[in-house]
Amino acid sequence: PYKKMDLIVAAFSKLPDKKLVVIGDGPDYNKIRALAKNNIEFLGHVPANVLQQYMQQARAFVFAAEEDFGITPVEAQACGTPVIALGKGGALETVLSHTHSHPTGVFFSEQTVESLLAAIAVFEDNENTLSPVNCRNNSVRFSEERFRKEFSYLMEQAIHNHLQNL
Repeated sequence: PYKKMDLIVAAFSKLPDKKLVVIGDGPDYNKIRALAKNNIEFLGHVPANVLQQYMQQARAFVFAAEEDFGITPVEAQACGTPVIALGKGGALETVLSHTHSHPTGVFFSEQTVESLLAAIAVFEDNENTLSPVNCRNNSVRFSEERFRKEFSYLMEQAIHNHLQNL
C-alpha cells in the first residue's frame, strides 16, 4: 500500500487517452485492479527481462512512494526512461528535476491525484528535454562499480592517514 499504486491508477483513470501498464502484484492487487479503466493494463509479476523491455519502451516511469532510497526510479533511468516521482525521500536525490541542466524527470509535491495529474502535464510540456542519455548518465551515479571504486579509494586514504599518524 505504501507504493500508492491506487493513486497512480486513480490518476490514469482520469486520463483515458494515456496508457498505464502496471507490473507487479501485492496484497492490494485485486482492489487496485477494480479501480482501473480500460486504458490501464495489469501484467502482474513478470520475469526481469520482460520488466526491462517495458521500462526501456516506456514514455515515463511513475513513482508515488516515499522511500529512503527507492531503486526502481534508478532502474528506470538506467533504461533511459524519465521518471515522474513524488518529490520526497530518495527520489529527490536520484531523479534530476525538469528544471535541472540535465533533467531526468518531474516531481509532484503531494500524494494526491490532482498533484500527480499536474506533474503529468508538466512532464508532457517538458518531455523533449528529458533525454534517454541524461537518464542513463544519471543512473551511473548509483552503479556498483562507482561505489566499489570510491569506497576502495576512501579505505586506502584512511589506511594511509592512519599509517602516517603512527
